[in-house]
Amino acid sequence: MHSSLVRLQNVFGFFTSVMFVVAALIACTDVIAPRTPAAEVVVKDIQVVKGRPHYYSTRKEEYAHIRFSLTADLSSLFNWNTKQVFVYVSASWPSNSSTPEIRDNEAVIWDTIITNPSADHLQNIGPAAMKKLTRELKGRGVDRKRLFFSISFLFLGGWFGEDWFLKFWGDVYANVMQYRGILKLKNQKAKYQITQPGGKLAETEGVVLNVHYNVQPWVGLLTWTPQMEFGRWKTVKGGVSRVFRLPALKAKKNEGEKV
Repeated sequence: MHSSLVRLQNVFGFFTSVMFVVAALIACTDVIAPRTPAAEVVVKDIQVVKGRPHYYSTRKEEYAHIRFSLTADLSSLFNWNTKQVFVYVSASWPSNSSTPEIRDNEAVIWDTIITNPSADHLQNIGPAAMKKLTRELKGRGVDRKRLFFSISFLFLGGWFGEDWFLKFWGDVYANVMQYRGILKLKNQKAKYQITQPGGKLAETEGVVLNVHYNVQPWVGLLTWTPQMEFGRWKTVKGGVSRVFRLPALKAKKNEGEKV
């Protein structure tokens, strides 16, 4: 006869083993869920100004303020194992004008977090903002329905083909799977201004904006924006702005009046 402590240890060991296997299976299902993100980012306004890096500094540096418009469909990143998606826009530019295709400088200018409906309670927002979020998303698909249609799409779509599945269930699938991840920003002001170690940023050429994301699952590994296609995971369609040049610093009025 085993003691009560030994029995408790055996039960706990069996329980943790089962939970580990179940968690591993859940994490592996992310690979078979399709990801087809798309984004379009357009530069609207650019200004380069001088400022101090901190309050007590006497040295001034050049900072770029960028406004942009962003349209993105990241709804395919959400499935039964998605906790939240971290989305950010970065500006990248070359450090050497002789190699403009090598953009080895990069700085984040804007970011946001999009949570799964089941993770709304984890957001650090007030009751008024939470009420507004709930009201905006009222009537959208329930997690259980989304799970059912996700599994149905994977199995029936894989067996009979995606075209067959969407032909008979396309409207219902689109209605139920309407999800968070739709971003529409117009003339958005950057959250963060950018500079570089030298303090000189005006008239920098070869600058582009890029859209990135990071999927944080309930169980499994963090996944970042893929640089190449991997199975049913596609790269971001679009997501890169046109190449632009930062403007020069505006001359002060009193300087322009000097002869």
